[in-house]
Amino acid sequence: MNLTLISQLLHAPRVGLNFLGRQGTRAVAASAIAGLMLPAFSQTLRPWIPHAIFALVVLAFLRVEPAEVARRFKRPLLIGVVVAWIMAAVPFAAGLAAHAFALEVWSPGLMLALFIVTAAPPVMSAPAFAFLMGLDGALSLAVMVSCVLVVPLSAPLVAGFLLPDALPLEPLLLARNLAGLLAGAMVAAWAIRKLAGPARITAARVEIDGINVVLLFVFIIAAMDGVVARIFSDPMLVIGITALSFAVAGGQIAAAYLVFLRLGRADAFTIALATGNRNMGLIVAALGGVVPDVTWLYFALGQFPIYMLPMILKPIARRVAASTSAA
Repeated sequence: MNLTLISQLLHAPRVGLNFLGRQGTRAVAASAIAGLMLPAFSQTLRPWIPHAIFALVVLAFLRVEPAEVARRFKRPLLIGVVVAWIMAAVPFAAGLAAHAFALEVWSPGLMLALFIVTAAPPVMSAPAFAFLMGLDGALSLAVMVSCVLVVPLSAPLVAGFLLPDALPLEPLLLARNLAGLLAGAMVAAWAIRKLAGPARITAARVEIDGINVVLLFVFIIAAMDGVVARIFSDPMLVIGITALSFAVAGGQIAAAYLVFLRLGRADAFTIALATGNRNMGLIVAALGGVVPDVTWLYFALGQFPIYMLPMILKPIARRVAASTSAA
């Protein structure tokens, strides 16, 4: 084997990651569909979900400039208002609507799903999606980290309001786990940045986006465990919950965009995307992974809006970013 062939083999992964990174939102949306087609791997990959989430957070910290994140935290009142909207206003408004229609009576499983999808912080990949859409990843990361830090306090309060019997969420244990995840990701990103150097990190932005796509693909395959069988046994339920999950995500995005529009269209869009895409897996894990079948089905199918809405909304995001730059 000559040196040229070895060089080509070593270069091939970078070419693949570049391709995935350039495809961005289209590749993420395609991975959601592909995840459904690989049910045999779902059970095998499910234990790797925490590792994929940790890696996504590392890449989020690595992808943004620390100075940009620090600049966002110089406006703590703004970040505080955004966190209050995402972690308190949205779930309590959803709870009022659900109680008005007695959702907890005719479908406790969907009521629990409503809690999971509104009490959870933004997905760990929110900064990655922001980058893929051409939005402000630093703002997205600042919002995501802040929401994750308050979820041990906010989730039990929301549970007490939404659910007939408050869930045993063990706030201290959840807080410790989340703090360890964030601290570990920050240290890992700092170490990589120090070893590689800022210039190399900047030059590898597209490859980093490609790695994000791969990690999101692993996650969606794992989340689809058992879903394919349910599609054949109860297709109308699957269609109904899928439509509901898109409606809930879209409603959260639209409401947040209108509320924060005065900040500028680009920032409002970034906040809206973080609001609509929630890290349901975090709450499911806090519940020990033991939830009713309907709740798990919503959790699994609720990944489709997370994976597909960035592609659907990307043309709008581009116009928003362009108009903001022009201004």
